[in-house]
Amino acid sequence: MAKRFVYIWFRHLTTDWFTLRQPGLRELPFVVSASSHGRIMIVAANALAEQQGVCTGMVLADARAIIPSLQVFDEKPGLPDKLLRRIAEWCIRFAPVVAVDMPDGLLLDATGCPHLWGGDSYYLIAVAQRFKARGYDVRVGMADTIGLAWAVARFGQQSLLVESKKQLEALLPLPPAALRLEVETVELLHKLGLRQIGQFMRMPRTALRRRFGPTFLIRLDQALGNVEEMIESVAPIEPYQERLPCLEPIVTITGIEIALQRLLEALCQRLQKEEKGLRIAGLKCYRADGKIEQVDIGTIRPSHNVKHLFKLFEIKLSAIEPGSGIELFVLEAPKVEAHSPLQESLWNSTCGLDNTGLSELLDRLAGKIGANHIHRYLPDEHHWPERTVKLATSLNEKTTTTWKVDKPRPFQLLAKPERIEVTAPIPDYPPMLFRYKNKLHKIIKADGPERIEQEWWLQQGQHRDYYYVEDGEGHRYWLFRLGHYSDKSYQWFIHGFFA
Repeated sequence: MAKRFVYIWFRHLTTDWFTLRQPGLRELPFVVSASSHGRIMIVAANALAEQQGVCTGMVLADARAIIPSLQVFDEKPGLPDKLLRRIAEWCIRFAPVVAVDMPDGLLLDATGCPHLWGGDSYYLIAVAQRFKARGYDVRVGMADTIGLAWAVARFGQQSLLVESKKQLEALLPLPPAALRLEVETVELLHKLGLRQIGQFMRMPRTALRRRFGPTFLIRLDQALGNVEEMIESVAPIEPYQERLPCLEPIVTITGIEIALQRLLEALCQRLQKEEKGLRIAGLKCYRADGKIEQVDIGTIRPSHNVKHLFKLFEIKLSAIEPGSGIELFVLEAPKVEAHSPLQESLWNSTCGLDNTGLSELLDRLAGKIGANHIHRYLPDEHHWPERTVKLATSLNEKTTTTWKVDKPRPFQLLAKPERIEVTAPIPDYPPMLFRYKNKLHKIIKADGPERIEQEWWLQQGQHRDYYYVEDGEGHRYWLFRLGHYSDKSYQWFIHGFFA
């Protein structure tokens, strides 16, 4: 597929910004000024001021002599860069790769995009009309190379659309400045009477290099496509991304669902071919008013199941506000992992944690109640009870040790033991009474003690003597005494509850 680039030149970027905020300035000549080397210079002028002879780079006093009623505004440092970056992010609805070209241009890598608008000409018209409707004075050029798109946008006299493979014909009538040369080089060419690129195009390259330097030939080759240029997009492109622009803005939930279905089918087909599945995905909806609506999903295991992923998104689609209409849908999968079909057992229908149905059920539950409310725990190699379990990082994580089932352990273990008041007889006898949360419990059955020592390689301290007890209401608890009974500093704690 041939490369196609679009260059957008903002002829009055800064003054257009002032006019959008003060519509009354449309009928007045005005400039933006800044102090430079003790003089106040004009850094931007609107179209009305330029028509009367005021231009950028002029001393403000000279401009006032030409237009006594000239309106003057102070320069806002960094404004062009902020404006271009903000507009570049908005332009992602036209192309996935958009780069800023300071001080007044944007570059779009439109390869593969124009056919979605019906062709190059319709695409170029759509881009230009959207900016003019927003109040910006722009010239838009399209060509096979970055250099030529830049040239026709700024210096093209006829069509600003250069047909594919016709760079040379479009470049010949343009002035030397269209090659993005230095001012000194352009002035030298004019002194030599070379006012069109066609006048020196066929000159020997050795002579051109000797007279104008190597940069001259690089710029010429870049415009012709003999040397490739790289551009840096304002937004990094996800490797797994699908886009769906809309000819008419979408305002209904049905339209959003149809767009999501098409995007998922395209993305999952690609993932399936590469034996991958997504773990995290996001649907971005670019509204006509410039706002972006986004919903995200996550999966426990890699998945390329269109039906399952659609259900995960479907739960959250009601949060999308289409406003004046959505004109671009983008589905991104920033996190993907290897995924191959699990081998199923011929006679046994159960496969435990490997069951795809289980992981899909957990995905749907996570979408409704939040992933933070679903946990899986694994045994860990520690003595201290609160350290014997750990939170699994995923459904696929394997255990490194086995669960200890030789002694009773509570169904609910407190993350941190809580102090209680206990009445107990002589040493090593189980407790008779204990008070927990201002409630007195009379113990009728007890078993213990089970001594658990500190892990010396982690910390030093007293041991614990655990008791398995049952109160008069039939509730069972796990209590322990910290330290020896003969030690006056011993304390009692409750650590868990049995089912």
